[in-house]
Amino acid sequence: MYTTQVCPYCIRAKQLLAQRGVSQIEEIRVDMDPAARGRMVELTGRRTVPQIFIGDTHVGGCDDLIALDQRGGLMPLLGA
Repeated sequence: MYTTQVCPYCIRAKQLLAQRGVSQIEEIRVDMDPAARGRMVELTGRRTVPQIFIGDTHVGGCDDLIALDQRGGLMPLLGA
């Protein structure tokens, strides 16, 4: 997950993932590493955080994660 320290959407996404049983999240802090932000934009085409990957699947941002969960798609993706 590409994040920044004070992003409320990053915090919310991490909370939702924790509620779904995710105990470890690899965070890439783009506020600490400008090159990481560049890689994030190259991978996703987006400049905002969070940008969430589950395995190799780009989920999107916090709103995308919440929508995926509401559609019932998050748990199967986490189980894969």
